[in-house]
Amino acid sequence: MADTAVDISTDGASDESASEMPRDRWQREFDAQASGSKRNRSGLEIKPLYGPEDWNASRHDADLGYPGQAPTTRGIHASMHRGRPWSPRMVVGYGLPEDYNERMRSLYDVGLTGLFLAPCNTHMRGFDPDEMERELIGTCGTLISTTDDMAKCMDGLPIEKNSISLGDCAPYTLSAMLLGVAEDRGIPWKSLSGTSNQSDYLSHYASLHMFFRVALAGQRRLLLDHIEWMGREVPRWNALSIVGQHMQQAGATPAQAMGLTISSAIQYADDLLARGYEADSFLPRFSFFFDVSIAFFEEVAKFRAGRRVWNRLTRERFGAQDPRSQRFRFHAQTSGADLTRQQPLNNIARVAVQAMAGIFGGLQSLHTDSYDEALGTPTTPAAQIAVASQNILRDEAHLDDVIDPLGGSFYVESLTDEMEAEILSVIAKIDAAGGMYAAVEQGVVQGMIGESAQAWQERLDSGEETLVGVNAYTTADDAGQRPPPLERLEPARLDGYLARLEAFKRERDPDAVQRARDALARACNSADENTFGKVVEASRVGVTHGEICATVRAEMGFGQPLVLA
Repeated sequence: MADTAVDISTDGASDESASEMPRDRWQREFDAQASGSKRNRSGLEIKPLYGPEDWNASRHDADLGYPGQAPTTRGIHASMHRGRPWSPRMVVGYGLPEDYNERMRSLYDVGLTGLFLAPCNTHMRGFDPDEMERELIGTCGTLISTTDDMAKCMDGLPIEKNSISLGDCAPYTLSAMLLGVAEDRGIPWKSLSGTSNQSDYLSHYASLHMFFRVALAGQRRLLLDHIEWMGREVPRWNALSIVGQHMQQAGATPAQAMGLTISSAIQYADDLLARGYEADSFLPRFSFFFDVSIAFFEEVAKFRAGRRVWNRLTRERFGAQDPRSQRFRFHAQTSGADLTRQQPLNNIARVAVQAMAGIFGGLQSLHTDSYDEALGTPTTPAAQIAVASQNILRDEAHLDDVIDPLGGSFYVESLTDEMEAEILSVIAKIDAAGGMYAAVEQGVVQGMIGESAQAWQERLDSGEETLVGVNAYTTADDAGQRPPPLERLEPARLDGYLARLEAFKRERDPDAVQRARDALARACNSADENTFGKVVEASRVGVTHGEICATVRAEMGFGQPLVLA
């Protein structure tokens, strides 16, 4: 049989193309098939392909190194999730203290390992429930006004064994109540571990627009007193959690949120140094709290870059020598801002992607949102699915098997470098404004966040960005995706709580209450007394949350939104 030459080429390649370099040929063919540029949420251009030319591998040791070693790009511990699994958390806050306790116990049964208490928004604003309009009570978070309420929340829960996160703003009454519960149970304060999770007042003023309670200068004093007192009396407690979540959910890009958060940490460190403390005496207890959007690779790069920036900054700017001071410890929560009311079951997929970004980014603890959070306070079944999602990612998908599994990717390393440059640019801008405190006072931070929020909304409105079920892939009826009816606090049970609070106030020692409030007021006006120590004492004699806040506000002024001109 005669030999037959067969042309098997299918792309019409010419002799000329055969002489091209492979990269050049790919670029030509790509340009013929696709057009237009893409940018991520932080505004960085995303190329369609990355290769060795996009990352200088010779800088491996300087820019990546190894987990647990400077610059900690790949993680703050040598074993990361292989030896120190992330802690599954859920922001739990619903109804009465006994409702919180019941829900927390049910979540423990499905794999939760840490406690998290989110109080009612009336509490977050600094009032007792009996001071507020009935319609605002118990709709978001747990009603908690007294140490007795805290005892009901924590009944039977192992507060001496598990880390506890409290949604606790200045003057930090939840922390004081928890200490009272521990004392009543005979648990030494030095054995408690946890976080004052809403202690970062700068993030409140810059982006939250709700938890003002006390004027800005007063917040500064109260926080420093809280850090100082807890550091001495409850040494395993993280009295400061620097929160990037608020700013990103308000509209900051991922790079901006990281830069602003680190700028806040710089401010708090400068304030403590001004009080005469050494950097290594307080930096080991700094912790961070971030939002994780669905922008998967951008979020991974955000965390890797932020960890590298913080490691270098603590050493070079503050002269920290203790390796614990250089660790960028952070909790992350999947972004509720990405969740939709339309087709809400789609949120389960969104949360899974967000969670994976946080895990690959090297977090220490993780909250996964319930799919119905865009509709209201999560229902118990939805919260259980959210916890199970973490179990699936860890135990079925085995995402904890390899440390920093995306490390070395041309794309991820290039993006990490670019995100680092953006983060440093934000920090430089805040430094130029006089630091984060001055930048918030002047509205610089609010302006940055507002501009980014508007730009993102315009991208959604124009269809440049797709939101499934909202501006694309919509359906006439998504009733089949609706979750069970939202759980609401029954009026009779609310009446019972208010009656219980009234009885508590009536039966306590009024003279002791007045003495404690007077002592707290004096401390607010004294340069020598620690205000948080007086909050703890007041809580122990029955002064309620709202009364403690009112006392502090009377001396330090009520917080007002810092509105841009």
